[in-house]
Amino acid sequence: MIDLRGLDFSPLLISLRAVIIATIVTFFLGIAAACFVSGYRGKFKGLIDGVLTLPLVLPPTVVGFLLLLLFGKNGPLGKLLMAIGMTVIFSWPATVIAASVVAFPLMYRTVRSAFEQIDQNIINAARTLGVSEWKIFWKITIPLSWPGVAAGTVLAFARALGDFGATLMIGGNIPGKTLTIPAAIFFAAESGDMRKALVWVILIFVISLIVMTLMNYWTDYQSKMTATIGRR
Repeated sequence: MIDLRGLDFSPLLISLRAVIIATIVTFFLGIAAACFVSGYRGKFKGLIDGVLTLPLVLPPTVVGFLLLLLFGKNGPLGKLLMAIGMTVIFSWPATVIAASVVAFPLMYRTVRSAFEQIDQNIINAARTLGVSEWKIFWKITIPLSWPGVAAGTVLAFARALGDFGATLMIGGNIPGKTLTIPAAIFFAAESGDMRKALVWVILIFVISLIVMTLMNYWTDYQSKMTATIGRR
């Protein structure tokens, strides 16, 4: 049996707090970006989509390095923040930024696919009846694409929870401040403390499994409700 006495649980609190905020951020930004790109018909659509998806295919350390360039003391955003007395690098907000950036593409891609699967005849019929674009978005687009939105949110949560490279690059591994669960696993294993590493592995495994299982049950429930309404 694993002995949990004396184990510092601050990585759990740091991770959950950062991941929850990052998921909220990616939820709104991902929906906004998906709405824009799915409706954009310009010649730069492929380029815009590639830029927004890039953090998904780049190594996490590369993403972290780019964030360092942006938010470092010599970076454009870093200089702007320093002018108002704020510093992001190696602080808790850095963990939120890193988690948001790596999780964003999953939210964006999933929601965009859901938006593009909506029957455009429904949208056009609503416009013909004089329904505003704002109402179309909230009353038609979001309800019809909600399973995709929910799936994207869960995937973004799981990706943010599991990030290591980008978070370590921009946030560091300061105990009680920026040390997240993935970083705690790495440094515990590196120092030979396999008991502590195993505890964190089991914990992040359980959290991820619970989230994915709840998502599956919710999706099944939504499918049954949709089928029931369709029969009526």
